[in-house]
Amino acid sequence: MKYSELRQDLVSGDWILIAPGRARKPEEFLEKRERLRAPKEGCPFENLEAAGGGEMIAVYTSDSTVPRVSYHKDWRVQLIPNKYPAVFHDGFAAKEKEIGPYKTVFGAGYHDLLITKDHNANFPRLSKNDANLVFRAFRDRYAIFLDDPDVAYISIFHNWGPKAGASVYHPHYQMIALPVIPPDVEHSLAGSKRYFQKNRRCVHCVQLAWEKKERKRIIYENNCAVVFAPFVSKSEFEIRIFPKQHLPFFEDTPENIMDCVVEALQKALKLMEKSLKDPDYNFFIHTAPLNNKNRFSHYHWHIEIIPKINIPAGFELGTGIEINVVDPDEAAKHIRKR
Repeated sequence: MKYSELRQDLVSGDWILIAPGRARKPEEFLEKRERLRAPKEGCPFENLEAAGGGEMIAVYTSDSTVPRVSYHKDWRVQLIPNKYPAVFHDGFAAKEKEIGPYKTVFGAGYHDLLITKDHNANFPRLSKNDANLVFRAFRDRYAIFLDDPDVAYISIFHNWGPKAGASVYHPHYQMIALPVIPPDVEHSLAGSKRYFQKNRRCVHCVQLAWEKKERKRIIYENNCAVVFAPFVSKSEFEIRIFPKQHLPFFEDTPENIMDCVVEALQKALKLMEKSLKDPDYNFFIHTAPLNNKNRFSHYHWHIEIIPKINIPAGFELGTGIEINVVDPDEAAKHIRKR
């Protein structure tokens, strides 16, 4: 791709500027560095009873059929309340209130940390069993919130490295249960609905079919999941992972398909670490909201991975148009060849 090109996202309608002429080849502008590995001594997650903001929520061992609710020496995954939560659940309902011309909602919700045992094993380095346990813990906790009237949406995400917002080196994952649907998810849901009403097809399934036909941006594929660089990538080396089957809700995903998605996520992160010189990154899950499930059958849940390569500047902040200096075709090729 020689010249710049504006591309419109099929779901959100947002415009993205692909401008490969602003950068050199991918391998020439990626930062080479050694990751600073914090020692175990002094790590708050080596003593979870002191690190949490309350009693342990769930403890998983390698052979757990049912999670424990107390410490076990052979634990592999633990779920604890965040000691410094963004939202609180202290018996206050998430009621709307008007203050002048503004609408507010009390910040009722839950903010949990999911912590894996090995101090140096981030998600791509976990054993297959431990990686599956992480997602099992997500779903188990998810089920607890289904009947909570104060929970409209659950955000599941992972920050790896200081540029991605991780303040503690020890690998950990976060779940925040919110009383509102986040704006980015609202836009995705609305765009998905618009496309379905016009075409009677899932917009994400259409994207998947086209990516599989073109093959240029496919990074990895297994029986139940596809990893690809989106044609309209908002940032350099953005990656998305979709289950092949149309599934609106993360929590309703069959176990065999979830295992495939987990395997694809580990593979994608391994390839990204090797090809992009171990960047900091975020990954998060976009899924349909908990309530009124009949309204969201048009949606298709997925995982997005955003490596922290560039920082948005004045143009992006002033226009809402992201500039991506790496052609997604070249991004997929670069990641895939590793």
